[in-house]
Amino acid sequence: MFRFLASVALGLGLVTAAAAQERVVNVYNWSDYVDPKALDEFTKQTGIKVVYDTYDNNEIVETKLLAGKSGYDIVVPSGPFVQRLIGAKIFQKLDKSKLPNLANQWPDVTQRLAVFDPGNQHAVNYMWGTTGLGVNVKKVKEVLGDMPLNTWDLVMKPEVASKLKGCGIYMLDSPEDLFPGVMAYLGLNPDSKRTEDLNKAGEALFRVRGNVQKFHSSEYINALANGDICVAVGYSGDIIQAKNRAEEAKNGVEVGYFIPREGALMWFDSFAIPADAKNVAEAHEFINFMLRPEIAAMNTNFVSYASGNLAAKQHIDKAILDNPGIYPDEATMKRLFTNTAYDERSQRTVTRLWTRVKTGR
Repeated sequence: MFRFLASVALGLGLVTAAAAQERVVNVYNWSDYVDPKALDEFTKQTGIKVVYDTYDNNEIVETKLLAGKSGYDIVVPSGPFVQRLIGAKIFQKLDKSKLPNLANQWPDVTQRLAVFDPGNQHAVNYMWGTTGLGVNVKKVKEVLGDMPLNTWDLVMKPEVASKLKGCGIYMLDSPEDLFPGVMAYLGLNPDSKRTEDLNKAGEALFRVRGNVQKFHSSEYINALANGDICVAVGYSGDIIQAKNRAEEAKNGVEVGYFIPREGALMWFDSFAIPADAKNVAEAHEFINFMLRPEIAAMNTNFVSYASGNLAAKQHIDKAILDNPGIYPDEATMKRLFTNTAYDERSQRTVTRLWTRVKTGR
């Protein structure tokens, strides 16, 4: 009997030990937005398994989080969504004592992020970038001649966009990323919540919708890289990825990224921990690991987005640091703006306008 009890106790001990070792962190991040080697290295160094799911627009994340019990320990939404979800008490405050690598963060980026997260209590910047124009340079020049490429005219001026329709235009399926740039193009406040201004932006998009082949927030990467389209309104790093893929394929496609001269949205994607996260300690370990300068640089070198980590700069490829589409110069930075979250009324307006743009009704 003693031997039996001892063996049972030993068995239970092994089960308990095994359970204790099975640490996990559930991450929900944008598609094509991390170097897989960084995830492998995290697991190798910490023993924590990473369950990694992806999405391609903020609305999906917001819907899942607002529904509750998403099952995720870390999500990476953009600024206005961070702001809105903090207001809905979806995120828990970070335990900064467990994040010593916060010291590596870029003060200017952290300060800008505080517009959405006062005191930077709930979110830590991962990457930042701009929303602008991805261009198949040869195709567009064949169609438009010497017309400047750094202008919203390419997609927002009907007589220009109609000429490019034949070779293909894609736009993000994300009104929060499109409306600010359109309002800047129209000479309006890009962060306006006025119904009149939003209606003007919606009408401008509706006028050119017939020239847009597809609204999608990730497919434009391969479409540009393969030469299937000639213009995409998209995220800076995605378009740089398309450029790199075209060069690797040696297919003769020259992809350029242009920040429109009329102004462009500067956005911030940040780590946040849902209030109902199950693996909070592991989530903090994951964030702190991602804030190591060499890991932050590894991810920037892989995805071609600017890192919110200032200390990472010394490890980032020179070609990325010197690319003004990724790390804009001071003059360009002055043309960049941020947008705050829509209130309920303006959100309903934008949703209605966007539905009309996409459906044509």
